[in-house]
Amino acid sequence: MMLSDGYADVPAGKIAAVVTSLEMTERPTLRPDPPAAAGYGLRRETKADLDGFRALFRRVGQNYLWFSRLRMSDDRLAAELHDPKMELSALSRDGEDLGLLLLDFRRANEVELSFFGVTDELVGTGAGRWLMNRAIERAWTAPIRRFWVHTCTLDHPAALGFYLRSGFQAYRRQIEIADDPRLLGYLPRDAAPQIPII
Repeated sequence: MMLSDGYADVPAGKIAAVVTSLEMTERPTLRPDPPAAAGYGLRRETKADLDGFRALFRRVGQNYLWFSRLRMSDDRLAAELHDPKMELSALSRDGEDLGLLLLDFRRANEVELSFFGVTDELVGTGAGRWLMNRAIERAWTAPIRRFWVHTCTLDHPAALGFYLRSGFQAYRRQIEIADDPRLLGYLPRDAAPQIPII
């Protein structure tokens, strides 16, 4: 569909984001782990507790209006998280979960970085780089042709640059419009104050 230049109204009660899809088609050289990496651990969740997953999902993504897994039914979310071709891991430090990594191996010859992020207190500390290095290592242990992810303008302002520095290359841009999850009760009304409710 061809769009003309200019503005387009987003209906009240909706949010809009520019989504950028990125991929890597060969394993990159990993950036050095940060000095604080010795304190991080990665715990694989083979039978994820849905409430625990949703709590961490909110903690990592609430300020960026992550909502897709909050609106899923328990059955649908359990089917996804308990699929043997989905790998859910939590970044932890001192026994506390502070980051989320979900890798999707369900398509032949590729891996999707389905969800990735750290809590606000770890942004800028190198924890994201440490977690990305683990994601890249794991993804490329499989016989794949590409590892891919998408991010959007609702995400942390540094997210796109972070993915590019990690070895991903942008290949597609889209606009996504969705119901505002704060108005539907999936997230508190004061979540993501940088994005006004209209």
